[in-house]
Amino acid sequence: MENWSLISLCVLLGLTTRWAVSFHSYSGAGKPPMFGDYEAQRHWQEVTYNLPVHEWYFNTTNNDLDYWGLDYPPLTAYHSLMCAYVAKLLNPEWVELHASRGYESHTHKLFMRATVLFSDILIYIPAVLVYCFYFCDGSSKQKVATALCILLYPGLVLIDYGHFQYNSVSLGLALWGILGLGLGWDLFGSLAFTLALNYKQMELYHSLPFFCYLMGKCIKQGLTGRGFFQLAKIALTVLVTFALCWMPFLSDPKQSLQVLNRLFPIGRGLFEDKVANTWCSLNVLIKIKTLLSSETQLFLSFALTLLFILPSSLNVLSKPTLWHFKLALVNSSLAFFLFSFQVHEKSILLAALPVCLVINEIPLIAIWFLLTSTFSMLPLLLKDGLLLPYAVTSSAFLFLSLYLLSALERTTDEELRLGLYHKLTRHCLPKLSLIIKWKFWFSLVAMAALSFMSVWLEPPAKLPDLFPVLVSVLSFLHFLGFIIYFNLVQLTEPPRKKSQKKTN
Repeated sequence: MENWSLISLCVLLGLTTRWAVSFHSYSGAGKPPMFGDYEAQRHWQEVTYNLPVHEWYFNTTNNDLDYWGLDYPPLTAYHSLMCAYVAKLLNPEWVELHASRGYESHTHKLFMRATVLFSDILIYIPAVLVYCFYFCDGSSKQKVATALCILLYPGLVLIDYGHFQYNSVSLGLALWGILGLGLGWDLFGSLAFTLALNYKQMELYHSLPFFCYLMGKCIKQGLTGRGFFQLAKIALTVLVTFALCWMPFLSDPKQSLQVLNRLFPIGRGLFEDKVANTWCSLNVLIKIKTLLSSETQLFLSFALTLLFILPSSLNVLSKPTLWHFKLALVNSSLAFFLFSFQVHEKSILLAALPVCLVINEIPLIAIWFLLTSTFSMLPLLLKDGLLLPYAVTSSAFLFLSLYLLSALERTTDEELRLGLYHKLTRHCLPKLSLIIKWKFWFSLVAMAALSFMSVWLEPPAKLPDLFPVLVSVLSFLHFLGFIIYFNLVQLTEPPRKKSQKKTN
């Protein structure tokens, strides 16, 4: 009975935070002609409801792709269609072809917010609770505390409920995939992750660790026996799921090619806006877009991304344990974010998900990363008028997570997973845990100061983008440190004395 009370309280706090953020402004409110991501989601409902499937991804008289054309996989389009049917029942004006462009009303805002909340309740929140209660060590109170910290992660809340997107759907499906693999339900896990990939193509960030983990398990079972049949069943599950998702577009090759063209717009260039990755930060000193051809940029980003994801992925191939799998997901998604082609600032949420999954094991580093990932999106959040929600949710997450997870007390070499590394560097770094604590506090002060300056100070006339650039560069330096740290943990940590929890 007490457990259910704690779970209910945890969910209630998570939902209350989400709904409170949703009452603030959203992306592009009252800003024609493009408005913002809120309008993009509404427009996709309009398009999918009023037009035949074969026109969804094509530029036609009724579907101007320059005005928020669909650029996500079919599952996103089907989700928009389902929301559109409900919208049509409530108020046909919300999805009326052409006439609904830029539609804004208080009632419609409530409806759109409710669709995000419903998706959260249906997919993401149950996955978080199942993960914490099946895979997190400790008492029931500790498990509830971990779940609460994950649900209060400000980055996802601010983007989905403030900026306005449905990231909780793809991340929730990916989490169900992780749960399936962790529970030994490989076919269910493969199905869930394939659905995530068919909802948002950015789930490719997680794809190689999924492949290597499953392949590693099959190799251990023997590729000439049971492992081969298991691999065949997994492959069949993935292929059938893809075929069902893409069925309306497979009858005509032009259809499927056009969808792929929309999903991977190479022509947009190496990066857009002020994203906290390698290319945007390096562009401050070297104008990469000017010096290198598009083909060279594409090749360079592909090569560096592959170089940084291979070590962790090959590691999980040889050691297919849940712990190595979670770390490989962190390292792969961070490598994609830092080095791949055409990255958006919101893509850091893909790295944040697996970091949330290690918050119980490495609390201080995970909290630090999650706060940094939220800070890295500051220019976008300020543009959407989300300063107050950003400040409140970030502060609440910081203090609650430090207190509930005892993060500042759990900083020994063993708890930071740097025991072997510290043995090699103990002569030059005798107090590694103390150094990390000081760096943590210094980092928070720097992020708070830069947040303050971004809001209250005017940049020099010659450098109008000074503060967004400083935010992206500071965040990039943090992420570079984090990818080194998580790779060190995965590749150098000796076998754990305590065997991982196994659940039937």
